[in-house]
Amino acid sequence: MKLSILIPTFNNLPYLKFFLNSINNNSTFHHEVIIHVNDGSDGTLEYVTNKNLKFTHSKENIGLCSSLNNAYKLSTSDFILYAHDDMYFCKNWDKYLIDEIKKQRNNFFYLSGTNVSTRFGLINYDCGRDIDNFDENKFLKFCTDDTTPDLQSSHWAPHLIHRELWNKIEGFSEEFNPGDGSDPDFCMKLWLNNVRVFKGISKFKVYHFNSLTTRNNKIKLNNGTKTFLLKYGFNPRFFRKYYLKGNNSIIPYNGSLDDPKLNFLMLFDLLINKVKYIFNKIKS
Repeated sequence: MKLSILIPTFNNLPYLKFFLNSINNNSTFHHEVIIHVNDGSDGTLEYVTNKNLKFTHSKENIGLCSSLNNAYKLSTSDFILYAHDDMYFCKNWDKYLIDEIKKQRNNFFYLSGTNVSTRFGLINYDCGRDIDNFDENKFLKFCTDDTTPDLQSSHWAPHLIHRELWNKIEGFSEEFNPGDGSDPDFCMKLWLNNVRVFKGISKFKVYHFNSLTTRNNKIKLNNGTKTFLLKYGFNPRFFRKYYLKGNNSIIPYNGSLDDPKLNFLMLFDLLINKVKYIFNKIKS
C-alpha cells in the first residue's frame, strides 16, 4: 500500500535531508513523497530538483496550510500523510500504520504517530536536541522497548486521513497561515464530517526536533487560538478536552468517540469561551 507523504519546508535543508533519510531507511514499502518548498534559497530548491523529487514551489513562504494544499495537488495515493521536515521516523513506521488502516471499517478515521521529543512531545524522552547530537540507536531502542498503548489522538502530526475526507474538508484552512491552530481546525472539520476515530498509533513513533519547522525566527506565527475561537465559538483547548478527549496528555485509546455530554464543568468552560468570543468579536 502506497502513502502520499506531504512535507512543507522553509529553508531547513539539513533537517529535510535527515527526515528523508529516515523515510528511505526505515520504511517497509515505497511511498510517494511530495515537498512544498517555500523560498528554497538555502539550497532546498536545487536539492529537490537534482534528486528528482516531487515538489511544488513558492518564491516566498506562503504558510503551512497553503503549502500542504499545494503539495496535495500532486498526490496520487488514497491515503494522505502530513509530516514535518524536522522529524525522524522509526523503523517499520509504515507497516504499523498500514496494519491499522486495514483494521478500519470505513474511511472515516484520523490516525497519528506518537510524537517523541526532548520537550513539547506527547512522550518526552531525550535523544538529542538537534540532528548533530541525535542518538539514533537510543531512539530506536526506546521504540522497541516502550510499552505505551495506542492513544486517544489529539491533533498530533504526523497524521493520516483518506483522500475522500481531505476532499470533503478541502484540506487545511488557509486562514490559519502560517500554521498555528491549523491542526485542531483540521480535526474540527473532520469532526463536523462525522469522523469519530481519532487514534494515535503507539508503535508509529517519530522523533520531533522541537518544532523547528515553525518555531524559529524565520516565521512570525499567527494567533491560531483567536482564529479558532472566532470560527467555532470555543478555543482549541476546549475542543481537545471535551471532543477529542486528548488534551495533550497520554490517554489510552478506548474506541470511537461519542458526542460530548454536557455537565457543569463543561458548561462553565463553555461560558468562559463565549465571553472570550464576544470580547474578541467586539475587538475585531
